[in-house]
Amino acid sequence: MAALSSPQSFLLQHPLHPSPKTPSFLPHKQPLRPKPSTVSCTAVRLPPVSISVANDRIFNFAAGPATLPESVILKAQAELYNYRGSGMSIMEMSHRGKEFDAVIKKAESDLRRLLAIPDDDYAVLFLQGGATTQFAAVPLNLCAPGDAVDYVVTGSWGDKAFKEAQKFCKANLIWSGKSDKYTKIPSFEGLEQNPNAKYLHICANETIHGVEFKNYPTPSNKDAVLVADMSSNFCSKPVDVSKFGVIYAGAQKNVGPSGVTIVIVRKDLIGNAQPITPVMLDYKIHADSASLYNTPPCFAIYICGLVFEDLLEQGGLVEVEKNNTKKAGILYDAIDGSDGFYVCPVEKSVRSLMNVPFTLQKSDLEKKFIEEAAKEGMVQLKGHRSVGGVRASIYNAMPLAGVGKLVAFMKDFQARHP
Repeated sequence: MAALSSPQSFLLQHPLHPSPKTPSFLPHKQPLRPKPSTVSCTAVRLPPVSISVANDRIFNFAAGPATLPESVILKAQAELYNYRGSGMSIMEMSHRGKEFDAVIKKAESDLRRLLAIPDDDYAVLFLQGGATTQFAAVPLNLCAPGDAVDYVVTGSWGDKAFKEAQKFCKANLIWSGKSDKYTKIPSFEGLEQNPNAKYLHICANETIHGVEFKNYPTPSNKDAVLVADMSSNFCSKPVDVSKFGVIYAGAQKNVGPSGVTIVIVRKDLIGNAQPITPVMLDYKIHADSASLYNTPPCFAIYICGLVFEDLLEQGGLVEVEKNNTKKAGILYDAIDGSDGFYVCPVEKSVRSLMNVPFTLQKSDLEKKFIEEAAKEGMVQLKGHRSVGGVRASIYNAMPLAGVGKLVAFMKDFQARHP
């Protein structure tokens, strides 16, 4: 038997041996014993958690993740530790347990009420990967590799969707606003659609450029469907879902935190995915498993559910649109009434109610404008890195007071920089 290197290894070989002798090759007369170590622990007292109230909050004009209704945040805070007597946080519970089953079912039910989504004709899916993942999922589920599809590109996100679709089918760019710096939307009558196109794709509201469809085109092919990325104006106004084959939206603009993507898809379009379609992009797999094929973004879905409740309590999307129109009108009036000090480049008829981009006539003042606004409690006003300038995202949860404060600041800033 090979010599053991230590009494400890001997004990591993003979765990019941009463008291192993020190091997003869060791100079010690007593068995080696591990030297006890001393750990000193200092008690740390954490400050008590305080519940934020309105006067602690700033006005967050971020494009996404974006501001959420204060009532939703406070309700989530109150339920976070012990969700409705379950003894668990919503972040801990199984997605297959009865508690979360009730959460996701109510979220879907309330969303169907908000948008009047027909139960028999459309599936509602709570997915992951952001709207960007849907740039691939849409062509993979709706057409074969050789099929033609049409894209109207009114901004950066529509352009990204078009480029992704080219990998999976014959995507045609039938109109682009790039030459006009994405400040317009085309006349629908002038669109040269492919008569064999499987679908027509639009981005309903371009977050970066502030361009929004006020109505929607109809595919020229009677068998084709309209597909829309509604990420940044989802649930900001009523929409006739029956006009669309697919609506998809990242939740982090208007209806929740980042992490969940909502897809509303006509049921007869499900089940025809290309063979190469990854499991996580196949609408049929998610529809058949009620959005529970794998662990969903439980907390994000829960917050979406609270937001849907809040929107219903406001009177639904008709009332929500009225509020959004009023807020946007106040801000655009301030821009247009500034004698050119502030300029919104977007054509007036298609200006977004959600994302308001503008520049200062003296561009060297833009950095100062953004910094001073932040000191006054108005943050995330810097325009997207690809276009610069200023951008105020005034989603559903942005209160009228936030827009009012921004407009007052704009007027004061102009007065101080004649």
